[in-house]
Amino acid sequence: MKAGSGLSTHADARSAAAEASLAARPAMEGAQPDLAVVVASPHHAARAAEVLEAVHEAVTPGSVIGCVAEAVIGGAREVEEGPAISVWLASLPAPAETFHMGFVPTDTGGTFAGWGFDERPGEGVPPSLVIADPYTFPADTLLGYLNEHRPGAVVVGGMAGAGSGPGETVLFQDREVIHEGAIGARLPGAVSVRALVSQGCRPFGRSYVVTRSQANFLFELGGRPPLNRLEEALESLSRPDRELASQGLHIGRVIDEYKSEHGPGDFLIRGVLGVDPQNGAMAVGDRIEVGATVQFHVRDAATADDELRSLVEREVANLPGKPAGALLFTCNGRGARLFGAPDHDAALITSLLGGAPLAGLFCAGELGPVGGRNFLHGFTASLLLFVDGRRDEPAPGGAV
Repeated sequence: MKAGSGLSTHADARSAAAEASLAARPAMEGAQPDLAVVVASPHHAARAAEVLEAVHEAVTPGSVIGCVAEAVIGGAREVEEGPAISVWLASLPAPAETFHMGFVPTDTGGTFAGWGFDERPGEGVPPSLVIADPYTFPADTLLGYLNEHRPGAVVVGGMAGAGSGPGETVLFQDREVIHEGAIGARLPGAVSVRALVSQGCRPFGRSYVVTRSQANFLFELGGRPPLNRLEEALESLSRPDRELASQGLHIGRVIDEYKSEHGPGDFLIRGVLGVDPQNGAMAVGDRIEVGATVQFHVRDAATADDELRSLVEREVANLPGKPAGALLFTCNGRGARLFGAPDHDAALITSLLGGAPLAGLFCAGELGPVGGRNFLHGFTASLLLFVDGRRDEPAPGGAV
């Protein structure tokens, strides 16, 4: 496998797309790109069709996916302000298959149309890249369906967050500009990839078993109101960490209940939405069933850095070959907002991958596997790492 990435901050959309495409081409070493991932900043949204035309004219990729995003990642750079276009190219063991999915509401809920994540004989379900419109496509519903009906399927991607309402999202599929649903690429089964999700949180206090809940409301943790348990947990924190908790409290649900001890990476993180001071109940950003083990979490820049660094270092150490390239889907709430300076995630990953071509986008929700199941996340960095080598046994942490 060969990959290359290019970034242009040229103000003209067509010129930027051509420049980024041609910058990605040399690393391909003459190989024809089977897949191009194209990400443009909102400055180029009005000329999205010209962006696609310029990419096809410059490098003639076999297929294209991408979008207009709030911020653009190319190589070690994260362009959070100003115009930018990033192009990532890959030659694959076989062509990638692009698709467009829609969601049709029905009396019983709704149905997905236009694509099916079906198994291939002898291969199972190949990994897929998905970029979705947050206003017209319920990605969490799709992932829940896949977890139940296509176990082992791996989906990595994100929600394109540059639009402010239905019809304003810009998605790219091959030569088409699309404004609703989701687009994606099913990768060939022979490609070797690893999927990593860094949630950037650390637990505090004790863990508790949920003893009473309904939908996304927690009423009892270990037989007592969640507010009481939170007050107990906050006592273990330093003053700076208490301030972090007051600015954004999170709760983690244990993925593997059979483990005797749990630490960072063992939880699916969800936000705490509010607490009722009258009865001590707590609303969280997901349904948590009775019997689940949970623990309170805080998020900060140091923890986010440590977790991402350790995940990538561990994965690189266990690769059967060298990193060939990677695609990064990071949260709009990371970047300079979290780390106080630009380029954190992109620069760190590029360094740890030895300069392997990297591209991606800032998302309004990230897709990726945790504990072997796919989820829609927030404030995470979801990474799909391509390996220059034969596919081996699945690696830990949702890898393929």
